[in-house]
Amino acid sequence: MQTSWNNNHFLHLDKPLLIGLALLSCIGLIVLYSAGGQNIDLLFRQTLRLSAGLVLMLLIAQFRIQKIVHWVPWLYLLGIFLLIVVLVIGKSSHGSTRWLNLGLFRFQPSELMKLAVPMMVTWYLADRPLPPNYGRLLVASFLIAIPVILVAKQPDLGTALLISSSGIFVILLSGISWRFIFGFLTLSILSTPVLWYIMHPYQRQRVLTFLDPEKDPLGTGYHIIQSKIAIGSGGLYGKGWLNGTQSQLQFLPERTTDFVFAVYSEEFGLLGILLLLGIYFFVLSRGMYISLQAQDSFSRLLTGSLVLSFFVHIFANIGMVTGLLPVVGLPLPLISYGGTSIITLMIGFGFVMAVHTHRRLLFG
Repeated sequence: MQTSWNNNHFLHLDKPLLIGLALLSCIGLIVLYSAGGQNIDLLFRQTLRLSAGLVLMLLIAQFRIQKIVHWVPWLYLLGIFLLIVVLVIGKSSHGSTRWLNLGLFRFQPSELMKLAVPMMVTWYLADRPLPPNYGRLLVASFLIAIPVILVAKQPDLGTALLISSSGIFVILLSGISWRFIFGFLTLSILSTPVLWYIMHPYQRQRVLTFLDPEKDPLGTGYHIIQSKIAIGSGGLYGKGWLNGTQSQLQFLPERTTDFVFAVYSEEFGLLGILLLLGIYFFVLSRGMYISLQAQDSFSRLLTGSLVLSFFVHIFANIGMVTGLLPVVGLPLPLISYGGTSIITLMIGFGFVMAVHTHRRLLFG
């Protein structure tokens, strides 16, 4: 039985999930080659980052979740400390202070909190009776609010929303009543004027642009207008790889990062979009299956929140690129060019794989 297990779960990697992630990564490299103007250096850097993410995912998958639990509070405190350091001596770019310069590379601590926050909230709630009472919910909300506020001050509203959603998903999965959920939604709606007041001017402008991008077609509305043109011009079959006019003629800004989905849509059309969404759906379905099969509360809450956060990440990017949501500056997972975000995603899936493969080892 042990030999059979080793043959089917080599190095504790879940094969269906690994195949889905590999397909997404390959599509990302293909699109980036076109979006980046056939830049081999950009493709090489992205390949290195994906490889580093794969190695870290492989490493994390070797550990049973129960052995990682004890390190969760320290990881959370380290993340809070690094966020404070960023606000003091962080490196600024495009009006935001989000990075720490470590010499050989830059590191974005807010990405670490995408993992640390759901892990910390799960650590706090999992060893106590579920569903949690109001006192524990208050503490859990406090654990979420601290890093969210620090990230929002950078400012990085998009990442702050992802961090908050990852923690909120843990609370939702812990079995709280619908009465509490409706109360939270009502409070969120009522607090909208307060949120509008504390938003930075450029963030307010993004909301106004979302409501009426044609009001300033050559200014704040330019990104989303060009993105819609690219997506619509792809038609059913697309214009073909390397043949997208909006990207190749450089009408589309941020085409390798936030708006890479528009490049993909123009070149591969509706059929290509359905293929990409189908792969995303497969990864999400596999992740939720693993969550439902988890043996303990910590594993179930953590994997569920990580997978649902992955969904929010996808939804937010595609939503903003298609004009259904305001532009918040979030990359498309495993497709957009990036470093820290890819590493974070792969580590998260390493945790998901560890939950599933080690569970099957225990059952023999």
